[in-house]
Amino acid sequence: MVVNWNRKELLRACLLSLTRQSATGFETIVVDNGSTDGSAEMAEREFGARVIRNHENRGFCAANNQGIDAAQGEFIALLNNDAEAEPAWLSELHAACASRAEIGMAASKILVWEDPTRIDKAGHLIFPDGQNRGRGTGDLDRGQYDREEEVLWPDGCAAMYRKSMLAEIGGFDEDFFAYADDAELGLRARIAGYRCLYTPRAVVRHHRGSTLGKGSVWRLTLIERNRVLLAAKLFPWSLLLLNPFYYALRLAAGALLAHGNEGDTVHFPGIGGKLRIAGALLAGDFGALRLLPRILAKRAQIARFRKLPPREVRRLLLAHRLTLREVA
Repeated sequence: MVVNWNRKELLRACLLSLTRQSATGFETIVVDNGSTDGSAEMAEREFGARVIRNHENRGFCAANNQGIDAAQGEFIALLNNDAEAEPAWLSELHAACASRAEIGMAASKILVWEDPTRIDKAGHLIFPDGQNRGRGTGDLDRGQYDREEEVLWPDGCAAMYRKSMLAEIGGFDEDFFAYADDAELGLRARIAGYRCLYTPRAVVRHHRGSTLGKGSVWRLTLIERNRVLLAAKLFPWSLLLLNPFYYALRLAAGALLAHGNEGDTVHFPGIGGKLRIAGALLAGDFGALRLLPRILAKRAQIARFRKLPPREVRRLLLAHRLTLREVA
């Protein structure tokens, strides 16, 4: 399943990679979020994909939920429209996800498209304030991620989910719109007792940051807002109460790196760029506050499928913790 919004040529390359899969008997669903570049028509005409058309951009979460509802298979694979899958990708994910009943998710080895010697993501890690990012992001691929193993959750860029699990716990939380949505779904699945298996033989190449761009203020706002929403919805209270401390620690580390022209702040150069970052973070925090009552109501509903007690959730998050330098 592929979600698309005005990325015709990227989508063409993505769908072409699916025609080369060694797996057979799968259905390709494209959920198009109101594209005006002819990409939906191209997907139907050139690839025979089943296209669900939206009249507006409903976001990554709502579009994925539409595709999940329409899908007929026992397992659902997600692939970003800016990613291209190696031929064994789908069959390897299926083998991992179907290996044991408690495996509800399978994660891919995602490489940087422009430089496939570097890792984009090999599963996910998280900082205790809720900020999450890919395991191994930016590392040279020296084989250190070539072992099949359990990881925290998969990146939604290239992942597989057991459909019965999604029926039990629900799909993507549409309040997130985009960014951290895969983290929220993954942690919710872990709380429900499911596990995630990373398989290095399921390889994808990904154009990093092509949806909104690394220098997008809206992207920063969504990331910050959803970091707060993720923690408020799913973190144990013992960790949630420490959230302001960890957040301040991360901001301080980011400021130090920015002083040396390192870290993600390089995409926002100069004093003006730093002010844009500050404005985006404040906008994200205020956006989270507006949604907080609804998110806390959803937090109360987690009890109906919880298998992992709060102390075990805390242990799980800290066991898969990002270092301060990694997150900054």
